[in-house]
Amino acid sequence: MKPFSAVLFDLDGTLVDTAPDLAFALNSLMAEEGLEVLPYDTVRPVASHGSAGLLGLGFGISPDHEDYPSLQQRFLQLYQDNIARETTLFEGMEEVITALENANITWGIVTNKPAFLTDPLVEKLNLTHRAGCVVSADTTPFSKPHPAPMLHACDVIKQIPEACIYIGDAARDIEAGKNANMRTVAALYGYLSDQDQPENWQADASIEHPRDILKWI
Repeated sequence: MKPFSAVLFDLDGTLVDTAPDLAFALNSLMAEEGLEVLPYDTVRPVASHGSAGLLGLGFGISPDHEDYPSLQQRFLQLYQDNIARETTLFEGMEEVITALENANITWGIVTNKPAFLTDPLVEKLNLTHRAGCVVSADTTPFSKPHPAPMLHACDVIKQIPEACIYIGDAARDIEAGKNANMRTVAALYGYLSDQDQPENWQADASIEHPRDILKWI
């Protein structure tokens, strides 16, 4: 990996392990609707795909279904109420971001999570004042894989895209990074399903554990 001056992270499944609380919210909603709850291992691979993916998993519906808006509203409320119930940084990630800070390498967050969920979660994890930027799905008119959020992050941290590494656990993350001319890293420890094929994402590198990032610092 060539010299770099900033590292940007996807949030869910890359920087932070949010799947336990997303699974809790989905299963709470399913229980309310009289459905049998799902095993955590079934929910985890879908955790990066937002409410559409999770409601599709739990209820077998897509966003154009007539029941989707009400179920989504209730799901988001349940998740918001339990947003940091069990969510933590991935094991080893505190060591990574501390090492970045000690090396004067800026780090930030670019996520497809909406700001009304992103901001309180980042605050509860005491990351707000540490991150050089926090870019959410609605910070710009477009979300990943569009390059707009990535380029906005660069504007905030005053870095050129070519000097940034973007780390994510989904194909759209790698696509977004490449669309913005950033170097990209696939987080294989994240929320990948059996259908995902990270070997085809054309990332510049892949990592099995957050601590693998330390090899570049």
